[in-house]
Amino acid sequence: MVYKVKVRWPIEAIKAQLEQKAKDVGFGILGSYNFKNMLKQKGFEINKEITVYELCNPAGASSALNAFADISVYLPCRISIYEEDGVTVLATIGIEDMLKAVDADAEFKKHMSEIFKNLRILMNSW
Repeated sequence: MVYKVKVRWPIEAIKAQLEQKAKDVGFGILGSYNFKNMLKQKGFEINKEITVYELCNPAGASSALNAFADISVYLPCRISIYEEDGVTVLATIGIEDMLKAVDADAEFKKHMSEIFKNLRILMNSW
């Protein structure tokens, strides 16, 4: 499952505000990938601007990785930003599916849900 938020803000405005808004909820931006540019450089074209941002909540990541190393395949957290049908879409992995895919205790799952709650707050801040 993918968690999506559709907003009427221009992509460039969201990108310009993302770092500060992420910081406000405990995340930092590690990097980003502009797929349109990246693939064009490799000889492939896509028709949409799609940028994926890698975000990290260091305290949450440390706690999660110490408790359950397999969670590393889902980290860092990612937000994809693109346009669809005239609106800007922010998307991330569905936490529910991620938690179903790992064999972890209830306390760990509660902890991860809190981290993703903040990610969803960020995504809904526009």
